[in-house]
Amino acid sequence: MPFKRPIGRRMTPQRAEYRRVAESAEIGRVTRGQLAVLAQNLTCTGLISATESHLLVTLVNTAPTAAFDKSGSPIIFKSNQQLGFEIGRSPGRVSRVLSSLFDAGLITMQDSGNYKRYPVRNGDGAIVDGCGIDMRILIARFRELDQLVRQAKAEKAAANAALRRYRGALRNVRNGLATATSLSDRALARMAGRIERVAGLVGVASKASSVLLRRATALLEWFVERLMQLPRRAETMQETENSTCTHAENGMHKQITNPDPFEHGNQNRRSANAEQSSLLVAGSASKRAYEPSLGGASSQVNGQKRQPQAVVALQDVVRAIPALKAYGFALPRSWVDLARLAPQMCRLTGISDDARLRAVEQMGEQQAAVAIAVTLQKYDRQEVKSPGGYLRAMTDRAAAGELHLARSIFGLAARNSMEALN
Repeated sequence: MPFKRPIGRRMTPQRAEYRRVAESAEIGRVTRGQLAVLAQNLTCTGLISATESHLLVTLVNTAPTAAFDKSGSPIIFKSNQQLGFEIGRSPGRVSRVLSSLFDAGLITMQDSGNYKRYPVRNGDGAIVDGCGIDMRILIARFRELDQLVRQAKAEKAAANAALRRYRGALRNVRNGLATATSLSDRALARMAGRIERVAGLVGVASKASSVLLRRATALLEWFVERLMQLPRRAETMQETENSTCTHAENGMHKQITNPDPFEHGNQNRRSANAEQSSLLVAGSASKRAYEPSLGGASSQVNGQKRQPQAVVALQDVVRAIPALKAYGFALPRSWVDLARLAPQMCRLTGISDDARLRAVEQMGEQQAAVAIAVTLQKYDRQEVKSPGGYLRAMTDRAAAGELHLARSIFGLAARNSMEALN
């Protein structure tokens, strides 16, 4: 017997569930006007297209107002040909749109044996049942869908506000850069580079997320204050810390050179005694140096014993990496804070997640965060053109036991101090 192609409407578990939801609808809870407004606004959620919304509004308006009262039955009996005439589409197109609305859970279908749509009336002529397009599921899901519409409108309003503020801040900072006269040419050039990096990170502003735009705007407004040499406001700095610290996901790393000359001669620079119970020999790398709560002079990574490194204090890292403040990051108060900033630093410099994860796997989370911070600082000084490649090279050196982050930290800190004096 030859295979007979199945005919009829495709039935899926989701469609069967939608039919069950439609049967549980409380008729009379929502008016026809409310449903019509909802159908018009659903396009802003991305749930349906404009054509689907047009057909849904037509279906809602086709049913009489009494059909949405407690004793009503909101079932539509118009043919696809008539609906197509009313919305300017072919009957075939209407059939496909109805299927899409069914899949989206905005209508259900009660089909007859020959797929004709007709009402079933009682002795008084009132419609008690029928085969056609059932609108009850739209009533049952009204609150859910209305909340989606409100949320989409609120997100759009927030995105528009963030976009306007970002564009205004970018215009202001570029104007300030052109009119600033109190800064040296070198300082202006570095500031211009930072501004363009922020703009490059945002990319096409109209396509960027509102969160990214707000962060970029805060940075640009801070740049304006630096250009105008305004006194720092404690409350503004605190607000920036709170907002940045809460959402920080990215971190960068930088390489540094060892400061043996500073180890014994500058106790203020090396304040590890205040945080560590014991100091290790310079040139080693201990996880204890970055995680004081952990004991032991060495740690295990991938089953291999990693040799300890010189201890550096968190204050040393902050002094060595002024780029953290320049790019608006909240200054870390603990090694955990620095590790949380690593993904954000990586995103800013273009370091891939793979390179960051490799560094964490090889060096540990804290040391990888220090390495990323070093990379950020050298990238800001335009000493590194490929931050991702630089971090991978540091990871390879760490695997070979030839990476000395403490030297790099103290070297950068010394250079920053000398530049500040000059």
